[in-house]
Amino acid sequence: MPGASARPEPASTPPPALHPPLAVSMGDPAGIGLDIVVMAASGAGARALPPFVVYGDPDALAARARSLGVDVAIRVIAGPAELQRLPPASLPTVAVIANSCARPVVAGRADSGNAGAVVASIERAVADVAAGAASAVVTCPIAKSVLQAAGFAHPGHTEFLGELAQRHHPTHRGRPIMMLASDDLRVVPATVHIPLSAVPRTLTAELLIETIITTADALRSDFGVPAPRIAVAGLNPHAGESGTMGREDMDTIAPVIADLAARGLAVTGPHPADTLFHAAARARYDAVVAMYHDQALIPLKTLAFDTGVNVTLGLPFVRTSPDHGTAFDIAGSGRASPASFLAALRLADVMAARRRARIRAAS
Repeated sequence: MPGASARPEPASTPPPALHPPLAVSMGDPAGIGLDIVVMAASGAGARALPPFVVYGDPDALAARARSLGVDVAIRVIAGPAELQRLPPASLPTVAVIANSCARPVVAGRADSGNAGAVVASIERAVADVAAGAASAVVTCPIAKSVLQAAGFAHPGHTEFLGELAQRHHPTHRGRPIMMLASDDLRVVPATVHIPLSAVPRTLTAELLIETIITTADALRSDFGVPAPRIAVAGLNPHAGESGTMGREDMDTIAPVIADLAARGLAVTGPHPADTLFHAAARARYDAVVAMYHDQALIPLKTLAFDTGVNVTLGLPFVRTSPDHGTAFDIAGSGRASPASFLAALRLADVMAARRRARIRAAS
């Protein structure tokens, strides 16, 4: 295989890593996932990144690196334990589904015939994290419609990861919740991929309580915020304007906030969303719980379009992802930015380290 080489002699073996590497799933191979992975592994700062292993198609990775003119050696390994035997400037890859995708990978041309390899990449990455061979999962973007055309039964990545959490941790009861995080803002949408017309009836007290509590727990355990402050956005303009623009803020959201505040949680709102995201407002909270997808993602992507990270809360393992999609239109062109992927690697490494420290402190 182009880029592969024999295993180096023991004398060239680097010192052992302090903890297991990150597990990176390849995402849709026709998208920019392969671009950003090979670009990250070959950049000037590659050695400063947390160690990571890619799960996917080594032939497709090597071909994409060649097409982009990226100088990186794809090294096929059986599992993360072999990472330490590789020389520097390598991209360790665990092959899934007999080394390659079922159909030829063409940048920018999605093919549901390769859905099996995409799913297997996620499954193997999660399995190795669950077994302790890897420290966290970092997922490259998938195309939900492409997977669903091949029979994928889940609305998206987050729901599939929830199923895998149950598979490997049967006693786990948390619900996976999406957070978008950057240096300037963390946002959690209480509802995600549903029509705007369905949001009011979906926003129950139970959903909001679980979302806010899960967010607070994650801020403490994964983000190092000992006393998290959570701002809750209103649903309607001006947070309902005392019921004149809708009663959901008064009847559903405000009672939940009062209940959680009485329990000792630093939660405020409902706040008018149009005044919640400027710099002075952001200084007063550690995260925002928003009511729907665009209310959360528009400010995050405005502030950190290239560096935002998708984090799944409520899982028994750490999962991050770049905050962008497959971008089929620029795949293979060299125009993709690895910035969000790099941020996802770094955040996953920090979150995993905090979980390890918490486990050691409890033992």
